Amino acid sequence: MVWAGIMINGRTRLHVVANGTMTSQRYIEEVLLPHVSLFRGAVGDKFVFMDDNATCHRTLAVQDCLDSEGIQRLVWPACSPDLNPIKNVWDALRRQVAGRNYPPTNKNTLIRALTEEWDKLP
Repeated sequence: MVWAGIMINGRTRLHVVANGTMTSQRYIEEVLLPHVSLFRGAVGDKFVFMDDNATCHRTLAVQDCLDSEGIQRLVWPACSPDLNPIKNVWDALRRQVAGRNYPPTNKNTLIRALTEEWDKLP
């Protein structure tokens, strides 16, 4: 599983969620605090956060973390890929990885391919 953030003029680095399931606590520790809070700090008070309404994103612990970091969340319907622009980015990344001359054959080469192709996306 991977996570990344996009905005009009930039993006975060690709974060690989290693080994196991994404829980709300992992989401806080591996995504919100190291990535989203820094992104918010760079953007300033007009920052609005949009996630994909996954179950682990909707816990009280996650909302408390967002509140404590001063991060406003965009409220929108669950399972709405047409409303979430990163779904198009994930599709582009998938196509780039699938179209490589030497497709990934194991977890390590998949991680390397995802990271390299993410860095190449415009």
